Amino acid sequence: MIQEIQVRVLPVVASSEQNIKRFVAEDRGIDVRTINAVRVLKRSIDARQRKIFINLTVRLYINEMPEDDAYVVTEYGDVSSKPAVIVVGEGPGGLFASLRLIELGLRPIVLERGKNVRDRKVDLANIKKNQSVDAESNYCFGEGGAGAYSDGKLYTRSKKRGSTEKILNVFCQHGASTAILADAHPHIGTDKLPKVIENMRETILRCGGEVHFQTKMTRMLIEGDKVTGVEAVNLVNGAEETYRGPVILATGHSARDVYRYLAEAKVEIEAKGIAVGVRLEHPSHLIDQIQYHSKEGRGKYLPAAEYSFVTQVEGRGVYSFCMCPGGFVIPAATDKEQIVVNGMSPSNRGTQWSNSGMVVETRPEDVVGDEADPLRVMHFQEQLERNCWQQGNMKQTAPAQRMADFVNGRLSYDLPKSSYAPGLVSSPLHFWLPKQVGKRLQEGFRKFGKMSHGFLTNDALLIATETRTSSPVRIVRDKDTLQHVRISGLFPCGEGAGYAGGIVSAGVDGERCAEMCAEYMNSL
Repeated sequence: MIQEIQVRVLPVVASSEQNIKRFVAEDRGIDVRTINAVRVLKRSIDARQRKIFINLTVRLYINEMPEDDAYVVTEYGDVSSKPAVIVVGEGPGGLFASLRLIELGLRPIVLERGKNVRDRKVDLANIKKNQSVDAESNYCFGEGGAGAYSDGKLYTRSKKRGSTEKILNVFCQHGASTAILADAHPHIGTDKLPKVIENMRETILRCGGEVHFQTKMTRMLIEGDKVTGVEAVNLVNGAEETYRGPVILATGHSARDVYRYLAEAKVEIEAKGIAVGVRLEHPSHLIDQIQYHSKEGRGKYLPAAEYSFVTQVEGRGVYSFCMCPGGFVIPAATDKEQIVVNGMSPSNRGTQWSNSGMVVETRPEDVVGDEADPLRVMHFQEQLERNCWQQGNMKQTAPAQRMADFVNGRLSYDLPKSSYAPGLVSSPLHFWLPKQVGKRLQEGFRKFGKMSHGFLTNDALLIATETRTSSPVRIVRDKDTLQHVRISGLFPCGEGAGYAGGIVSAGVDGERCAEMCAEYMNSL
């Protein structure tokens, strides 16, 4: 017999299958010897009160053995002789579009401007070692996209556009822990995700698809009102190549050269709102103490604590974004003369710091510039990153300020130890951040400090600047066919097109674009 039940248990009980089995047997009056296995289907932490509980949905196998697979397997067949689809970008949108194309009997040809996920590591290390940013291989560009080395968080609020469960199952099929199927806030970890991405690429290749690294799209082939392929350049040898087929454009939220090309080519795009601010870094033990209401912090059986804050200040949202418990702050610039920061966590979330983006909603009408210019929000983003680079001594040393000093408009004469490897320089962020951002952050922090005692502290550190929360541009597409509104055969996809926000939602959008592309090809 198989039963699914919900239980509310202490952290020590939830820490092992044996403990859960013993608890359930006693709680439900079941002979523990008849329970052959317990599978956790859902898991969440209830830390609203001083006594912490774990809410579990579990499946009991009573006098039965569990099924072999804890996840749903997707079958991928041979598409080596099938019609080709060009997928530009191998972030989550491009990866899941490619895998879905294979399911649908089409051959993906993936063009990725950056390096494979393993070779990217050398270029990431150079940012710390030599203060050098490779414009084609960095924390945003390369196999796996911005998510590959920036945490692997899989939580999304976007449930309406497609199956988030399918995305998680595909990750498990390619090596991710099945814990992501149960956790309320699933997370793979930046140390584990690269291997999963490699396995996904191997599936594409094994099935007859192609993956071309260091291959950069230079222009689309547009005949009348139809895309028929792309031209690209090999960044290693300079060779120019032409690839024929409809195009799924999944270039990520930082491909500014693509946005400029689209604007020059008169491909309809529009300015889109973003959120900008800073990375806020606390000692992880302090966040544990606050969130778990205990001087001892997380203790032995709880994970590094998470938080989420949101408020309104003068008509704009101020909120935490991409919270990384037990993580690092990383340099995420994609070119020279800019500083961008992001956050990541290893799978064990075991560092002595916890960080999150703290950002202010910024709408196109908040940005000075030509209202007819679809790139004006991008220009604002670029200028802020350039200002930050100048404040950081024109290196990747990031300007920073203690949290309470920022709120009170005081310069920080020293800075606490930080996870940000390239180094920090004390800077009056309250003075030079755009007023519509800095003033709202100050008020937001005051509110968050009242909501959570101890959160507003000089033991916390603001590191500037967090600007790449989402794309500053939306590539306009038809809501039913997902094709560009004017050009058939072009499927703008994922975060870079302005239709997703995070790994899972980008993956969902990639699958939807693949499905619409298949319908388009069947209609030809």
